[in-house]
Amino acid sequence: MNDGTVTLPWLVVRQDDNGHRYRVGRYATRAEAQKIADRLGGRGSKQMYWVEQLGPNGTAAD
Repeated sequence: MNDGTVTLPWLVVRQDDNGHRYRVGRYATRAEAQKIADRLGGRGSKQMYWVEQLGPNGTAAD
């Protein structure tokens, strides 16, 4: 964060009924991302929501 940019390494990902995955949002902390994923997942729909962390090169870490 030395260059003045905000780091948002935590993603909320949604998978729909057909297996398509979408990034819902990016967040600064895992707790913040998990709160959003839990809220969205608790709506009774068939979609799945989970949290992933971005790696240093901007791709999802394994």
